[in-house]
Amino acid sequence: MQQLQESIYQLIVETSTNLPKDVRKAIRQAKANESAGTRSAIALETITNNIMMAEGDVSPICQDTGMPTFKVKTPVGVNQLEIKKAIFAAMEQATKDSKLRPNSVDSLFGKNSGNNLGPGTPVIKFEQHESEYIDIRLILKGGGCENKNIQYSLPCELEGLGKAGRDLDGIRKCILHSVYQAQGQGCSAGFIGVGVGGDRTSGYELAKDQLFRLTDDVNPIEELRVMEDYILENANKLGVGTMGFGGETTLLGCKIGVINRLPASFFVSVAYNCWAFRRLGMKINAESGGISEWIYRDGEEISFTNESETTEKPREVKLVAPITEEQIRELKVGDVVSISGMMYTGRDAIHHHLKDHDCPVDLNGQIIYHCGPVVLKDADEKYHIKAAGPTTSIREEPYQGDIMKKFGIRAVIGKGGMGEKTLKALGEHGGVYLNAIGGAAQYYAQCIKEVKGVDFLEFGIPEAMWHLQIEDFKAVVTMDSHGNSLHKEVDKDSLQKLATMAEKVF
Repeated sequence: MQQLQESIYQLIVETSTNLPKDVRKAIRQAKANESAGTRSAIALETITNNIMMAEGDVSPICQDTGMPTFKVKTPVGVNQLEIKKAIFAAMEQATKDSKLRPNSVDSLFGKNSGNNLGPGTPVIKFEQHESEYIDIRLILKGGGCENKNIQYSLPCELEGLGKAGRDLDGIRKCILHSVYQAQGQGCSAGFIGVGVGGDRTSGYELAKDQLFRLTDDVNPIEELRVMEDYILENANKLGVGTMGFGGETTLLGCKIGVINRLPASFFVSVAYNCWAFRRLGMKINAESGGISEWIYRDGEEISFTNESETTEKPREVKLVAPITEEQIRELKVGDVVSISGMMYTGRDAIHHHLKDHDCPVDLNGQIIYHCGPVVLKDADEKYHIKAAGPTTSIREEPYQGDIMKKFGIRAVIGKGGMGEKTLKALGEHGGVYLNAIGGAAQYYAQCIKEVKGVDFLEFGIPEAMWHLQIEDFKAVVTMDSHGNSLHKEVDKDSLQKLATMAEKVF
């Protein structure tokens, strides 16, 4: 039991901190395809730096370690209850060691369990096989990309593409639309798993199963092989780009599976995964519990070259918080900013609380960071940020503009952009939205020099308000105080491109 628990613990740590080779290869190709000096090129350079930093420090690639999903195949006669106990113990230890962020929250009352355990967490899927070893695979799929999952019921009408019928071409349209609708909110460039058929539940399960396939495998069904190649080529013509900044690479991989359906139903289910595609597996000796072989580790070693000295950079504006309205009004969409001073994290619970309550700190001229970090408390009771990338901002749309005005906040940092209400408030108040690079949790953790304090720990570590001393924290202006939004521009442009793909292909 102890050896099995240790093997599963190693699986969790490696999955969280070390991207598999096939994913690295796809990201390296995306980086090579981008034009030097563009926003997407800068984002991809940050991503590749982050991958190397996470591996070197054995720290989470992304702070959102997601909903851990285990797929376990066991020989006949192996005690699955013992495996489940070992998974629970390994999960709790990995959370304590800051290899996972505590992500399990009571759905009715919002209380975080603190150890990633609770009803439904983690997800464990068992099945038997005729081999003598235990095959256990893990995927860590974050909430930002999970929220961009989508399911279609054919026939249906799709924006830009028109009617999608119950045939191969209808499936094609649904998949293209799924990439378009994700934009940059799922930390593009991403990977998609597609499930055709089944009922609503089995369709989504099939879609997620496709994410366990290697990115360069070949679909045994010829029609689906052709479809996968078509989607990968044409989705990258949409121009959404990395982080939704525009660019040459929007999709890094597409895998499609099919199962039978009922005559009355025709579902196409899409599981969207961010670039931080964390999945790994191992074969475990059923008697000893030791690791006999790692899965997804075959192939060439993939490393990345740091090209920061040779790549042309856009203008960079340095800011020190607190920031004045005059400084904010000078910023335009496309500017890169480098911020030092104080920054305060705030996610769903904080925004919901602040709409009706005062804040324990003065936020006038300050920065709110949409972030739920991975935090470690040392033996001296001092907090350290171990991973700190941005979370998806659109969830705060109902509150953000009002809270900025109420407290005098000048800048909001997150990912994926915000909507019309926030854009209007930026103009009225004199504020700016800054897009950080989603998933780059190690890159941004290095910019955090000290934790100065924390409020609202009762909301849980991810939802608390952390007071952070930062230095040279870089982000891109994507919504300014003059009514401009890069997110709106990219959405409009990509929709026009999507419409050119409406004619029947299959």
